Amino acid sequence: MSFVDTFAKLDRDHLLMSLYSTTSDDVERALQRPSGSVEALMALLSPAAQPYLELMAQQASLLTKQRFGHNINLFIPLYLSNLCANECDYCGFTMSNKIKRKILNKQEIQQEIDIIKGYGFDNVLLVTGEHETKVGIDYFADVLPHMKQYFSHVSLEVQPLETHEYKKLVDLGLDAVMLYQETYQPRTYAKHHTRGKKKDFTYRLQSPDRLGQAGVDKIGLGVLLGLDEWRLDALLMGHHLAYLENRYWRSKFSVSFPRLRPCTGGIEVKYPITDKGLVQLVCAFRLFSEQLEISLSTRENSQFRSNIMPLGITHMSAASSTQPGGYANPATQLDQFEISDERSVVEVTSAIRAQGYIPVFKDWEADWSGRL
Repeated sequence: MSFVDTFAKLDRDHLLMSLYSTTSDDVERALQRPSGSVEALMALLSPAAQPYLELMAQQASLLTKQRFGHNINLFIPLYLSNLCANECDYCGFTMSNKIKRKILNKQEIQQEIDIIKGYGFDNVLLVTGEHETKVGIDYFADVLPHMKQYFSHVSLEVQPLETHEYKKLVDLGLDAVMLYQETYQPRTYAKHHTRGKKKDFTYRLQSPDRLGQAGVDKIGLGVLLGLDEWRLDALLMGHHLAYLENRYWRSKFSVSFPRLRPCTGGIEVKYPITDKGLVQLVCAFRLFSEQLEISLSTRENSQFRSNIMPLGITHMSAASSTQPGGYANPATQLDQFEISDERSVVEVTSAIRAQGYIPVFKDWEADWSGRL
């Protein structure tokens, strides 16, 4: 059993019709008891909820402060490789793009670590293209113990792995895995993923189950906004989240809502989501899951990131580079996508404090004793 079985029973056409036939009465009922209800989530994602956005924002802000305080956890991506064996038309790493390919060696990784630690980060997200033969489990198992010498929290955003491989990495100190479905709509998925293992929609959909079975502490879901109708994609991800929270209750969960950004050979956005739509999305998921971690990357511009921060965001990246070796050599032009918020770490932390929040670089110890 996996979410694939649950997903097969979902009538996507009916859900889409229901989203657009939701009434203001449905939204008002949803606002009374939104927590854990996919029906309430549907109402809060619907066009009918737009007039209630201010009320949703107030409730989302209050819930976030009650659960997470005035803290914004900071993380930084470290790109280890841009090799990829997939053809994905929205990504700068896609295999047909004529860009220089690179895998960081230990010396280059250490250079990146030194710079990142100099910024103050203790939470790092390791990112690669999806190339399981040259950048696979052996590479990750070699890199991870070295990273744990420097960072208290290490996450992965790489190709899906098998359960026993995830278990191996957990034993080596892995804390979290971000694995985005991109879109939950199979026809759209097939249109944008045309070669490589990522072409297999079902295998990717099963992957969070393998993470839960392996005992990964935190599992991250996400959809790439712009590939298809965002309300339906978000609702389907909500069904996925509800399933996972119920089945793998020992794990924490996070979501991210990246919007398509320009990249080498990238596609144009056919299903745009406005800033107001993204605010609605964040607020709806906060009301749906009070304990959910919600991250916001440097894909978004600085003004938007500062304004949306109080409405449900718990994690933010800063001073990000989306290319392997990009902190030590920022002009190599190996990026996955263009960064929109190019502020320094100091500027981002200053903006967080200006909103009345505390930038947190480290929030736990592996050997916590409980003493103050």
